[in-house]
Amino acid sequence: MEIKILRVKRIRGKVEIPGDKSISHRAVILGGISEGITEVHNFLVSKDTLRTVRCMKALGVKVKTANSHLIIEGNGLRSLKESRNVLNAGNSGTTARLLLGLLAGQKFFSVITGDVSLRTRPMDRVILPLQEMGALLYGRANNKHLPIAVKGSTLHSINYTLKIASAQVKSSLLLAGLFADGITYIKELYPTRDHTIITPRF
Repeated sequence: MEIKILRVKRIRGKVEIPGDKSISHRAVILGGISEGITEVHNFLVSKDTLRTVRCMKALGVKVKTANSHLIIEGNGLRSLKESRNVLNAGNSGTTARLLLGLLAGQKFFSVITGDVSLRTRPMDRVILPLQEMGALLYGRANNKHLPIAVKGSTLHSINYTLKIASAQVKSSLLLAGLFADGITYIKELYPTRDHTIITPRF
């Protein structure tokens, strides 16, 4: 079989770039603790990002989904409510680690778990700096693995240098810093994703 391809002067069309998973996670979390309506376009629909959506819904955030379009109704920084059930992050490390920072400064009790794989992945890289901020976290294997219980507490600011290059750890500490007294400083030796730092434009 022979295929001939002829030269053309131009190609005209439209390419739609899929949404970014890291940004999608953060869009749901930040929208959930903002005041008013947040619309997210081109949300990456995946098992991991939908875990974050379900967890935020369980914490009292209203989220309407229509394919890759989300409407999130936030009621402010301290509007989250205690979940009636254990929060299940599935296989999403981003969901689990970011929620640890988000929930550490709340006034209620939470438990986060995940699937068999996620329950073997390290969480102490987030837990240790959060504990320096005053967070009360209790996990398996000497606070290294899920499930992890989070007893919301009063947090204080921290001046912390990231031990590893991790956008998840950085974002978790930034979220916790929103609920901490004083100014939290985070230094990274190697640049990581800055999705939680830059001004969101959803």
